[in-house]
Amino acid sequence: MIVKGGRMAWQKATGYGQRSRGEAQIGRYKQVYGSELRSRKLETQTTETKIAVKALNRMTHLGRATYERVA
Repeated sequence: MIVKGGRMAWQKATGYGQRSRGEAQIGRYKQVYGSELRSRKLETQTTETKIAVKALNRMTHLGRATYERVA
């Protein structure tokens, strides 16, 4: 498929970019909250994860900081 249509066409057809964004978001989650849950019960683990994801999504929607070069 890459040979026929090129790498960008392959990425678009397979949803590669969406997977990549998902993996990046999981990486951010682990960087901010760590790789282990603190709760012991499944119900509280679910709640803990939902709260963390909601907070992470809010941070993501705020956007990234812009940087300007100061000469």
